[in-house]
Amino acid sequence: MQTPVEAAVIIPTILRPCLSDAVRSVFAQAFPGRIHILLGIDVPAGDPAILDEICANRPENCIVQVYYPGYSTSRRHGGLSPAGDGGVLRTVLTYLANSPFVAYLDDDNAWHPEHLARLRTAVEDFDWAYALRWFVHPETGVPLAIDIWESVGPGRGVFAEKFGGFVDPNCLMINKFRCPKVIPLWRRPVVADPRAQSADRTVFDVLQKHYRGVCTNAATVYYRLDFKDANHEDRMGWMGLDSDGVRKKEDVLF
Repeated sequence: MQTPVEAAVIIPTILRPCLSDAVRSVFAQAFPGRIHILLGIDVPAGDPAILDEICANRPENCIVQVYYPGYSTSRRHGGLSPAGDGGVLRTVLTYLANSPFVAYLDDDNAWHPEHLARLRTAVEDFDWAYALRWFVHPETGVPLAIDIWESVGPGRGVFAEKFGGFVDPNCLMINKFRCPKVIPLWRRPVVADPRAQSADRTVFDVLQKHYRGVCTNAATVYYRLDFKDANHEDRMGWMGLDSDGVRKKEDVLF
């Protein structure tokens, strides 16, 4: 482990069963180098035995390390950090990652096997890079449509006017030496966010304003939708689906 690796992946988790799919999608990467996977446990709501089950088939090029300080760092669970989605985990683990090139994955999402390789190639001459994503049905796991509305980069999409665009953390890779200002911002949500789960907006704002980014132009992220999300109805409408993710009758041609 002393020798830096070619890419690192940070996964904050509460040990939900879906963590298995997330980590195994990293194991399945067609990546020509070592991958440092850092699992940061915010609250161990699930069974820790899942970690042994997941790593039973770990490929040789993947190093998995688990970090749990014994308490949550998020104010949401009694900690000191305002970020409601992991506290300081993304910040601390970005510093700990044994690679300049750091990607992020939530424990309920997954990647296409070419995701890391495409990002690593794209970021070489830039400060950060991003992929596009698929919207995935929350229950069936079936990809519904490529997101051409939200996580589409600087100056684009439905958030262009309000936020200058947006990139989902699951789509992101940074060179942490070239983007040092963003690392502490993973613990700083937008002030007006009552759920305190918008640090990704803060990070994106600084990335787009101060650093050079590039898109892979490939949809290699599988983003699982949430029926309870505030944007759920809008997303379903954009895709021509009802609130349950079923194609609307008026959109059926045959």
